[in-house]
Amino acid sequence: MAKQTKQNPARNAFLDALKHTADSTMRAKPLGTWLMLASLVTAEGFGHAGFDWLLIDMEHAPPEFTDVLHMLQAVDCGGAAPIVRLARNDATLAKRALDMGAPTLMFPYVQSPEEARGAVASTKYLPLGTRGFAAMHRASRYGTWSAFSAQANDTTACIVQLETPEAVAQLEAIVAVPGVDALFVG
Repeated sequence: MAKQTKQNPARNAFLDALKHTADSTMRAKPLGTWLMLASLVTAEGFGHAGFDWLLIDMEHAPPEFTDVLHMLQAVDCGGAAPIVRLARNDATLAKRALDMGAPTLMFPYVQSPEEARGAVASTKYLPLGTRGFAAMHRASRYGTWSAFSAQANDTTACIVQLETPEAVAQLEAIVAVPGVDALFVG
C-alpha cells in the first residue's frame, strides 16, 4: 500500500509547478481539470488520478463553502494542488476560502489592473494586502503551523480571469500587478 504524504504547508504546489515549467522547457505543463460537482467523492477520486491541480468552481457550479471545505479535504488526500474559483472578486469570499485551506484562488471577471490589485490584496496579509488575520483555522493547520503568519503571503497564489475583449486589451497591465501569479483567459 502506498504511503500518503502531507503537502508541506510552507509550499504551494501550484506555484511550484508554474515555476518548474518556467525554469525548464523540458517539463510538461501542469495538468488539471475543473470540479463542477459538489461531490467530495469525485474530488477525492480526481485527487488520486494524477492531476497536478484541481479547480473547485464556485462561480458556475453548485459548491457552497461547506462543500468546498469537504472537497479541499478530499483533494488533499490525493496530492493534487487545489484551486478555488470564487463566485466573484470579493475580499470576504476570498478570506473564507483561504481560511478553510485553499492555497490558490481564481478571481473571475477581472477587467482592469485596479481589480487585479484588489484580488491580490484580498489574498495577502499586511503589509502586502488587506486579508484579515485569524490564527486558528484550517489554513494554519488549526494553529499547529507555527510559521503560518510569516509564510502565508508566500504560499498563497492568485489567478485572475480575463473574460472580455476589454480585459484582454489590458492583459499586459494586469499581469504586471505584483502578486498576480497566473492568468486565465476565457
